[in-house]
Amino acid sequence: MSNSEDSQQYLNDMLVKEEDEASGDESDKQDGGIMLREQDRFLPICNIIKIMKVPVPQNGKIAKDARECIQECVSEFISFISSEAIERSVAENRKTVNGDDLLVAFSNLGFDNYVEPLSIYLQKYRDSNKSDRNLFLDAGYPHNEDGSSANEAGKQ
Repeated sequence: MSNSEDSQQYLNDMLVKEEDEASGDESDKQDGGIMLREQDRFLPICNIIKIMKVPVPQNGKIAKDARECIQECVSEFISFISSEAIERSVAENRKTVNGDDLLVAFSNLGFDNYVEPLSIYLQKYRDSNKSDRNLFLDAGYPHNEDGSSANEAGKQ
């Protein structure tokens, strides 16, 4: 094939692609053969707006394009970090991604400034869950040696 034929083929492919995008729902995208809707790719805009409104004065407004831009950026960032954490859990033959996987992902991707505060937060979160669990167990419910309640043993 000559250069001009290659160029013509490229232009034809681009025109077909543009026609397909114009005729279909613009929020649908191809991703590995699976059609993804916009709401499947991005975090909910209402959650983004709530967070964005915090530093804005009461009478201040946030433009629609700014909200959508932040929505895309935040969604992409989370996807970026998550994919790195998933790779680590798969490499260790685990199906569950945990907080430590995320911390390693932040570090591997160069977000070292986030690792220390997030590890402190993760530790506090884990401590909080332990104390909540202990409150439930200490609430006077009879429980077995393994920590499960006597009620649960009776149901099985």
